[in-house]
Amino acid sequence: MGILIKPIVTEKLTDQGEKLNRYGFIVDRKANKLQIKDAVEKMYNVSVADVNTVNYHGKKKSRYTKAGILRGRANHYKKAYITLAGEEKIDFYANI
Repeated sequence: MGILIKPIVTEKLTDQGEKLNRYGFIVDRKANKLQIKDAVEKMYNVSVADVNTVNYHGKKKSRYTKAGILRGRANHYKKAYITLAGEEKIDFYANI
């Protein structure tokens, strides 16, 4: 599996992409900022100015069923917020 798992396409990050040149990705939990920067630069042919990362702990979930209470948790994951240098843009819909 690569370092970049999937881009985050939400209303908030789409607005930040247009105004602040900032994009979000779900990344491998073991990847550091330098590896994330290299992966984005290689994949999208842009120059990255800044990388911010956030680790999310999976939330506990429970549900009531006929068989009783089922308990579990959502997966842990890591987000990376990438700020691009200059007037460069990333078009997520170009390769569809």
